[in-house]
This record gives sequence, structure tokens and C-alpha cells, in this order.
Amino acid sequence: MADSERLSAPGCWLACTSFSRTKKGILLFAEIILCLVILICFSASTTSAYSSLSVIEMICAAVLFVFYMCDLHSKISFINWPWTDFFRSLIATILYLITSIVVLVEGRGSSRVVAGILGLLATLLFGYDAYITFPLKQQRHTAAPTDPTDGP
Repeated sequence: MADSERLSAPGCWLACTSFSRTKKGILLFAEIILCLVILICFSASTTSAYSSLSVIEMICAAVLFVFYMCDLHSKISFINWPWTDFFRSLIATILYLITSIVVLVEGRGSSRVVAGILGLLATLLFGYDAYITFPLKQQRHTAAPTDPTDGP
């Protein structure tokens, strides 16, 4: 029994890590890392009131990363995953844009300014994520079959 578990472990590991090499996997991983860096910058500043946005978005991106990596999204079918991911990205884009503008306008301290600039970068990253995961963009139009014998 131990031999079969040991032989299946690399296959399972390969299946779980194959998502992390895709464009979506790299994008989610970059979102997690960027949210962590922004969280550190906000925590280093005098007021850490804006850090909750980074925590929430980092957790949401990490949960989706694990769901996609372990292929759980195909097993949980009552959730529409493309729309869930799109709205998560869209809301993060809007909130990071607003938060970054507010932080940069206040501009009290270098760590807050860095967090504001990284927040603008996060706005672009989450916006790109929302753009590529827009569900209606992914539906392709197929031409209706025509029969050449139905002509006039």
C-alpha cells in the first residue's frame, strides 16, 4: 500500500502544480505577492487602516488559487466560477484605485506613498485579471452551418 501511495504522490503533485504554470496561475500568484507587499507597506506606516483591503484581497486570491490548483472548481458546480473570479477582480480594481488615490493625496510618510504606488500597480494587475476572465469575452461565436444545396 505504501508503494502505491508513493507512486501516486508525484502524479498528484504534478496535477496540483500544473495550474501554477498557466497564465491565470501566475496572475493569481502575483496578486497574492503584491497584496502581501502592500500589506507590509501599510503596516509599516503610522496608520494601518488601509491594510484590510490587502488582507481581504490576498485571502480571496489565495482561496481561488487553491481551488483552481486542486481542481475543486470543477467539483463544486453550484458556484459560477468565471463570474465569481471576474467580480472579485473588478471589485479589487475599483477598491485599489480609490484607496491608492486617497493614500497618495494624503501622502504622509514614505511607506504610505510606496503603498499607494503599489496599489496603483495592483489596480492594473487586478484590472488585467478582470479583463482576461470576463466570461462573455470567452464565449466564442460559431457560425451556423449552411447547406450549399439550399441556395436559390
